[in-house]
Amino acid sequence: MNRSFSLPFLIMGVVFCVCLICSNLLEVKMISLGGITATAGLIVFPISYIINDCIAEVWGYRKARLIIWLGFLMNLMAVIFIAIILPSAPFWDGQKSFETVFSSTPRILLASFIAFLVGSFLNAYVMSKMKISSKGKHFSLRAITSTVVGESADSLLFFPIAFGGVVPVNELLILIVTQACLKTAYEIVILPVTIKVVRFVKKIDGSDVYDQKVSYNIFKIKELQ
Repeated sequence: MNRSFSLPFLIMGVVFCVCLICSNLLEVKMISLGGITATAGLIVFPISYIINDCIAEVWGYRKARLIIWLGFLMNLMAVIFIAIILPSAPFWDGQKSFETVFSSTPRILLASFIAFLVGSFLNAYVMSKMKISSKGKHFSLRAITSTVVGESADSLLFFPIAFGGVVPVNELLILIVTQACLKTAYEIVILPVTIKVVRFVKKIDGSDVYDQKVSYNIFKIKELQ
């Protein structure tokens, strides 16, 4: 069967996976933004949601589902190869420092993977449903709403799973709200760029999918057309 090849989709898929891997590696570094403490992954991770919005808007939920699972697997592969599989040389004394920077505890990794999957799929689902109900209008509203839902779910899952019982409840709530708000603000600030990218891709790719009969089962990754 001949399948059409989309260069914009390929590029977005690659950037999506790279952003996920980078954000996971950057999660161990804490930064300060105007007096607000956050993880360095905050700078990169929201880009994956922006790309998720673009893919769901242009190619529909099916392709967004494929990219989400692909990103998940690439992120998992990077963690396994970097932190677990590749052994260090007997004379190299930097293994502990390397693991500190490039790996996380199993609990944090589990929290990260669960939060990513739930948040990303909710983001794509909301984009898809709102596009149908609005008949393709109000992209800005759809992009922001889907990000609020996805990022909120991500933060609500990640912090309790990763730090529940370790960090006080009131501090957890502050982290959840702060992260969700900052990531949503990121989306709003960069929204003009997102709009231009979506319009450009629709023009050169000729795709503008409406998910009229799509299955929202997240495991139907073979259902691409």
